[in-house]
Amino acid sequence: MKPLSNNPLVLDDPERGIFKVHRLAFTSQEIFDLEREYIFGQCWLYLGHESEIPSPGDYVRRWIGGRPLFMVRDEDGQIRVFYNTCTHRGALVCRRDKGNAKVFQCFYHAWTFDTKGRLIGVPKEERFGPGFAKEELGLRSPRVGTYRGFVFVNFSTNPPPLEAYLAGAKEVLDLVADQAEEGMVVLEGSHRYAIRANWKLMVENSVDSYHLVPTHQTYFEFLDYLAQTRGAPQGKTGKKLERPERVVALGNGHVVLEAPAVGGRPVADYHPLLGGEEIRREIEEVKARTLARLGEERGRRVTEMGRNFIYFPNLIIVDTRATNLRIVEPIAPGETAILQFQLVPKEEFGTLRFERRMHSYLSFFGPGGLATPDDVEAVESCQAGFAAGEVEYNDLSLGYAKEDSGVTELPMRVFWRQWHALIQGKPAPTSWEDPIAAR
Repeated sequence: MKPLSNNPLVLDDPERGIFKVHRLAFTSQEIFDLEREYIFGQCWLYLGHESEIPSPGDYVRRWIGGRPLFMVRDEDGQIRVFYNTCTHRGALVCRRDKGNAKVFQCFYHAWTFDTKGRLIGVPKEERFGPGFAKEELGLRSPRVGTYRGFVFVNFSTNPPPLEAYLAGAKEVLDLVADQAEEGMVVLEGSHRYAIRANWKLMVENSVDSYHLVPTHQTYFEFLDYLAQTRGAPQGKTGKKLERPERVVALGNGHVVLEAPAVGGRPVADYHPLLGGEEIRREIEEVKARTLARLGEERGRRVTEMGRNFIYFPNLIIVDTRATNLRIVEPIAPGETAILQFQLVPKEEFGTLRFERRMHSYLSFFGPGGLATPDDVEAVESCQAGFAAGEVEYNDLSLGYAKEDSGVTELPMRVFWRQWHALIQGKPAPTSWEDPIAAR
């Protein structure tokens, strides 16, 4: 490839309706380092959900933005987040992914911290000098903010208020949280996987409706086969996905793609495994209660629309068949870790709707599902293809400058405009939407 200085990273040409991204954005260590500093070092990053630590002493640990962290509910019920490093010599203090503890003891030299992060135990403390002060050696914390149960952290010294950074993303988080009458909770367990591809490819994939039918053809053939065994017409599942899409840029790089959920929600009923009168009755009962609780307009958005949502930069919420939380953690230019959870209404436990929701999730998103392996193969194939350095740009122009509601790559363009501004250290764009080309 030519030197980066001679090649714009993003080509955005509204007059011609052209949008391109230089492939160095996916392969360059220099760019990866800039992302660490200007994106993951300064933006509010999603860490977890408060339902993961319901009781005092409950904790979970994560790697977020390249930092080891753990989140704990202290003895008074307050959510706290600490850097997972002992203030003595640096060893990890929290060594399990989740659990319950009254104290956290470093295995190296047995320094001990309580759930508020205070240093409460130091072996041979009397042998330290007069300047040794335990009160100054507690666990350190990033800045922490919460919204509707979602917990965020920021590593910068002077971040904007969380709600200002969320901007229009608050509405999407509200729609997710408002599904529940008794509150949304993260299910036990997680789906972890690694991909040999850049993190931004997975972000793109999550809001890319263009790839659904060609990439996931096997999944749709499977659904059509099941439909045929139940006496339903075959060969219509993929066509049902060809529906109007509404893309909304929410500010600060956040964007949502919203479309009618075929068959309605809270479980998309086009999946043949979800058929039957009993589940339909449950869905209709939930819908009626939701409309009564939220009002007609908002209730229908919750019960009839599905959402694919990018929270810039590290969270994807796929709120369609189920509510899927996907944390994206960059490891290297060509390596990404994915941590995935299911968020469900608390009142669903024990219902047929909950069982069908899990079936739907596992058949599509699960580790042995018919979609996630396709997506991993697709993005890894892209990363491998970038070795052909003579082809310099990816094209993301689909739907540029179009006012219709057809399939579009606008969600990716929203993401990339924010990304491009931040890694240059420039102010964020005032508009993330496509400018309409002159005619």
